[in-house]
Amino acid sequence: MNEAKRTLERVKNFHYILILEGMAVGVLSGVVIVLFRLAISKAEEYMDILRKFASQKVFMAAAFFFIILALALFCALLVKKDGMICGSGIPQVKGEMIDRIETKWYRVLIFKFFGAVAAIGAGLSLGREGPSVQLGAMTGKGFSRITRKLHTEEKLLMTCGAGAGLSAAFNAPLAGVVFSLEELHKNFSEEVLMSTMAAAITSDFVSRYVFGLAPVFAVHTPQMLPLKYYWLVILLGILLGAMGVFYNFSIRKAQDFYGHIRDTLPRIMLPFVFAAIFSLIYPSVLGGGSPLVESIAGNEIMLKSLLLLFVIKYIYSMLSFGSGAPGGIFLPLLVLGSVLGASFFDLSALFLEIDNVYLANFVIFGMAGYFAAIVRAPVTGVILISEMTGSLSHLLTLSIVSLTAYVTADILGGRPIYNQLLDRILSNRVVEQGRANVKRSRKKVLVETPVYFGAAADGIKVSDLSLPKGTLIVSLTRDNDEIVPYGGTIIRGGDRLVVLCNNDETAAVDEVLDTFCRKMKL
Repeated sequence: MNEAKRTLERVKNFHYILILEGMAVGVLSGVVIVLFRLAISKAEEYMDILRKFASQKVFMAAAFFFIILALALFCALLVKKDGMICGSGIPQVKGEMIDRIETKWYRVLIFKFFGAVAAIGAGLSLGREGPSVQLGAMTGKGFSRITRKLHTEEKLLMTCGAGAGLSAAFNAPLAGVVFSLEELHKNFSEEVLMSTMAAAITSDFVSRYVFGLAPVFAVHTPQMLPLKYYWLVILLGILLGAMGVFYNFSIRKAQDFYGHIRDTLPRIMLPFVFAAIFSLIYPSVLGGGSPLVESIAGNEIMLKSLLLLFVIKYIYSMLSFGSGAPGGIFLPLLVLGSVLGASFFDLSALFLEIDNVYLANFVIFGMAGYFAAIVRAPVTGVILISEMTGSLSHLLTLSIVSLTAYVTADILGGRPIYNQLLDRILSNRVVEQGRANVKRSRKKVLVETPVYFGAAADGIKVSDLSLPKGTLIVSLTRDNDEIVPYGGTIIRGGDRLVVLCNNDETAAVDEVLDTFCRKMKL
């Protein structure tokens, strides 16, 4: 039985099987991320103890620096062995989803785990969420390879793993689902939605069983922001949109700077050296910085200190991420967003009679808006902040600031950060001595897409859809009825198409479907 036939027969029967497989991937990913979080927590705990000793005795300070440099060497060796563990890991997952990158799942799983623990534990301004997404995706890929799943199913299981990874990292199952669909899979079909939800919920259960039910950020907002102050939310959104564009620009420049350093070791070593220095003189900027959010929301930091914290944390985040050390940007950018929100509130309070009780509100507004401007996933941002703070009462204001920041960033010409990072990887087809190879294979895959009302494909014949040669539309679903299409079949808005193609043509097929089916015709 050829693979195309197996793929078509498999897709008719795995609606419920995929949910069970998603739960299995959720359990495995949950265990991996729980171990990952525990390892980071222990590493940070031991480093805090060493910092206290280093601040008291000179010889302990020398020993502390030696340990930091040893961690840098260890991290650099892992990055040199597999360049696909660099940075966040989310762009690499996006590249795999469109068959532009191929990684060895077991290498990435092991090297990313220990590399990110070393980098984050040492105090680099990096987050655990990007590595968690990549670790979850690699767990899904490993599950697929071990159980010999078809290529189409493997992509779905990677999506499940990615959502499960983010869910377990932040105790945010809905955000894990939405992020995987909005940012990675680009498909809201029932099969993808239900299986990813099963994985995210299962991994969240595993995580909460170990870490408890408390939200990641203990930010208390005693009162809702009155409607008369909503114009401030819009102004904050505009500020965050502009700052988000500048953040993405800064990331690009930081990577350009490190691009002049060819050897991996000095690139990775630089932020570790600053970690050792900041450990002794300004430890507040170290790590992801989640405890800072609670301090800021509690009005424990004055305006001048907030501005100083933002500048130093911002620059150090650029140095840390630009180096290619394993670690994400979610947590650092959320902390920076909270600082911007608090600073905006403090400045507004100088000119307006606004009660200090609303400071915490602006802290969470800042996080959501900054996320939307940088990542360009506003729905994920709103849900993520709601779940991380344990409150759904601010959905309206969070939506307003996120939408405003998103539109502002779009008007200013900013690009989504993960698209920007993926383009950088793909522009250098060979990364770290050929480990980022473009995947070329003749395996058959299925690409599914909805047809938007008013899209270019709405009302045209199947034969007029300019798909690559050798690509077939094998199914058309309309009003829950499946139609086997032929060249003269008219496509209508609301239809769902299933396209069979070779996996090395997925990107080209997806581009055509995006142009004809997923965009309104002007």
